[in-house]
Parts: sequence; C-alpha cells; structure tokens
Amino acid sequence: MTESTTYDVAIIGYGPTGATAANLLGQLGLNVLVVERDPDVYNRARAISIDEEVLRVWQSAGLAERLQEDMLPGPPITFVGSDGKPFFEWVIEGKGAGHPPQQFIYQPAVDAVLREGVERFPNVEILVHHECLRVVPKGDQVELMLADLTTDTFKRVRASYVIAAEGGSSPTRGQLGIGYAGRTYAERWIVIDTKVIKEWDAHDRLRFHCKPSRPTVDCPTPLGHHRWEFPIRDHEDEQKMSSREEVWKILNAQGITAENVEILRSVVYSHHVRCADRWRVGRIFLAGDAAHAMPPWLGQGMSAGVRDAANLCWKLAAVVRGQAPDSLLDTYQTERQPHVTEITSRAVRMGWVITEHRSRVAAVRDRVARTLTRHARVVDLLQKFCWIPDARHTDGFLGGTAPAVGRQLPQPWVVAPEGSSQRLDDVLGNRWTVLHLGPEPTGAQAWKDVGVPSVRLSGPESVTDGDSIRDSGGTLVGWLKEKKAIAVAVRPDGFVYAAAGQGQALPPPPARFTCSPALASTEPTRMGIPA
Repeated sequence: MTESTTYDVAIIGYGPTGATAANLLGQLGLNVLVVERDPDVYNRARAISIDEEVLRVWQSAGLAERLQEDMLPGPPITFVGSDGKPFFEWVIEGKGAGHPPQQFIYQPAVDAVLREGVERFPNVEILVHHECLRVVPKGDQVELMLADLTTDTFKRVRASYVIAAEGGSSPTRGQLGIGYAGRTYAERWIVIDTKVIKEWDAHDRLRFHCKPSRPTVDCPTPLGHHRWEFPIRDHEDEQKMSSREEVWKILNAQGITAENVEILRSVVYSHHVRCADRWRVGRIFLAGDAAHAMPPWLGQGMSAGVRDAANLCWKLAAVVRGQAPDSLLDTYQTERQPHVTEITSRAVRMGWVITEHRSRVAAVRDRVARTLTRHARVVDLLQKFCWIPDARHTDGFLGGTAPAVGRQLPQPWVVAPEGSSQRLDDVLGNRWTVLHLGPEPTGAQAWKDVGVPSVRLSGPESVTDGDSIRDSGGTLVGWLKEKKAIAVAVRPDGFVYAAAGQGQALPPPPARFTCSPALASTEPTRMGIPA
C-alpha cells in the first residue's frame, strides 16, 4: 500500500460530468486527480443530445469547436400519432447562448474529445482502471482508498475536496448514507444502436412514434449512427424482446431492413425519477446522475451533469485559492436543484404525451394537438413551458433582487477591443467582470479594488475603442435594457451576481471575496493551442 500527494480536488468517475469537471478545474490551475473504474471510454451510446447552454460550458473549456465537428444540428422533432400521421412538428428555437439550440451526439465520441481536452493539463492526473473503495473525511481533507484493478494493489490519496460523479448507482452516495428519493418506472425499454449502411427517407429526423400499442423513439445520431427505443410490455419476455430476431421485427415495422443498418447492440434499461437528499456532505459533492436521475424525453440527463460541473467548479477554485469562504460551496445545490427539478417535471410530462397507451386518449391527443399547433402563439407557449427552462437562479450566491440578477447573460457575437469578432464569453474570459453601458457606474471601483475588471459595452452604432466591446447585433444591449440594468457584475459562469439600474449604485462585492488580477485573467485553453 502506498501513499500519494494531496490534491486540491479528486473526481470519482470519468464520464461526461467528471471529464467536464476535470477540464474546468484543470484550466483553473488546480491540482486534480480523476479516478475511473473502466479502462477506456464506455462504448455504449447513452445520451443522444445536448442543448446550447451545455455547449457554452464546453466553450468555456476551449472544446466547443472540436466537439461540434462530431455533432449533428438538431432537425425538427416530429410527433407521429396513433394513425401513423404527424400531429405536431416542433422546431426548437434558440435562447441566445451562442450555439445551435439542440445538437445530436454520439456519446463515445464526445467522451473521447473531453478526455483529449484533459490531456492539455499537466496538473490533472488520470487513474483509469482504478476503483475508489472508500472515502473518509479527515479534518480539512478527504482520504480515498483506491484499488488498482490492473495490479491488484491499493493506495491512499488525499484531496481537499471530492466530486463524486460515478453515476446513478454511486457507491460514494451509498457510503455517505445519502437517500436517493423518487421512483423507477416499472416499464423497461430497449435501446437499439445501429450503424447506417444505406440512408432512407427521414433518416435525419427525430421522430416520436406515439402509437399506444408500441411507442417508439426514432433518432438520428452523428458519425453514421441511428437509434431506436421501444418499451417491453408486461406480457412480453425481456430476454426474447432484446434478441436480434425481435429487434429486427420492430425495425422492419418501421421500414428498416438489413440493407439500411447494422445492429451494433441492444440494451435494456429503466427510466428513473430520483434526486439525492443532499448534494454536499462536508468536503464531498455529488454531481450528475449521482445527484439526480430523470427520464430521457428531453435529452437532459447528461446535460444536467455538465451544468452541475459548471456551477461547482469555479466555486471550488475560488475557495481553494482563498478568494471566497467555504460557505460559497453551500450554494451549489441551492442553485442547481430547482433547475433539475423543473427539467425532470417537464421530461415526465413529455413522457406522458409520447407513451400514452389508451387508444381513445391518444386519438383525442392527436386531434387536439393538430388543431392547437396550427397557431404560432401556441407553439411558442409549448416551447416556453415544455422545453428546457431558462437558466436562472432565484436563490444562492447573488447580490440583490434586480430583474437581471440570477439570470445568465445571452452570448452574442461582439467586436472585441482590438477589432476582432468573438463570442462574448471568449472576450470576457470566463472570469468575474463588471459590464456596463455608458460611464462606469457608482460602485464599480469597489469591484476593481478586489481585482475585477470593468468593461464598457457599446451598441451597434458605436465605434469600438480600446476600452469597450461592441454589441454589433444589439442583442445584449437590448437584454440589459429589458432588465432595466445599466451595469452588471457577472460571475465566471456567466450568471449575473448583481445589477444596477439608471441612477443606482452597483452593489458591492460579497464579503470576504477577492479576485486577484493574476487569477482573474485565466482564459480557455483551446484544443491544439498551447496555454
């Protein structure tokens, strides 16, 4: 048994949540250890889509452009009724995060790119084929007992903080005695992953076949893949239904033959609606499926974990660096859980629509939907109340109650001081920033005194100079005016901490907060570009 050095953060699990956290913390300069039981990327395609806000997180890690090379921009979503005819076609509208509103992914490819990103950081150590057997709080550290599954040896390591991102069955959550309240659906589903050989009509469409006898998900995925999902009914044998013979029967009913696809695998799984009672125990945090599980109907399971990492990692860095008190970390669950809860509720409601098994109810659903969705206003309302809720915190690490506070800034393309056109986050550098219209507001000096830069934002008609950025499309200027703000203090994750209206002073920085210039200037390390 060997002893090792102490790390700032240890991450248990190297799926999308853990790999995102490793990239963010590595970029922030922390000394990080990642522990993963499997020796390589998990080859089953689990998640199939991401939204614009998730890609914005990966942009902050310098990975967005590379990841998009392996993605498929989301096509319209078609809901097919019990009569075999569409009753609604939904085009997802963007929210202004600077990326396509929805993109389809092949998760093994995403995982591989995220891991390649981590290789940029010598301050991040990766231990694959290692299992974390135990986590034990030891004063101001956490001790981890690790088993090397290759050599059958053991070692202890210590970390100031631990992120447990090892999935829904999280051993760490079990060791900590944290409840995982909710339910698991009795109905099991089969996922069929295929390799496309010959394309067919509508091969590039996401279709929900809402047929009471056998609802089926028909989903394109990039890099020449396609997926189907369907339920196993109570009277059916799970093992038989997952056999190649039965799988081909389902695909043949969709008009798909061996000329079209090669079946790679078929896997049976369950839908869950669960949430951990606590996401923090001392210096240990749960993230991703270890903290929450939701049904797949909005494609948000993986995305929620990425959002967890984005919220938690900058806070961990601030505390480790001594820039903020440990109490900042208490706001992680406070800020993230309401969004997770709302997404889960919407996913459940969407599942009711897709999987309705009563023929008469389904027929009414189809008629009503065809009638109502002829009106654009109805479609807008459906997106507002059924799609992913706006990124917003109503409680947590916030400095006031102004309309802009707790909301994430939109991300337009802007003209940087040197004249180049860039996305907003790339100009601001994913750091604390005071952003203001017109003259610097009263109260800005207090922020500058603790190392936070002050940046002037000008409108489309202005001339860019060395002290301002120009919002060439007027999107951000319009958003600030709508929120009655002339100045905002923006957190590293793009959420507004504080805001000031016309004639108002900008609220001061939080107590015991600092952001030294050297640390505030951290910028994304792009794939292929040295730091």
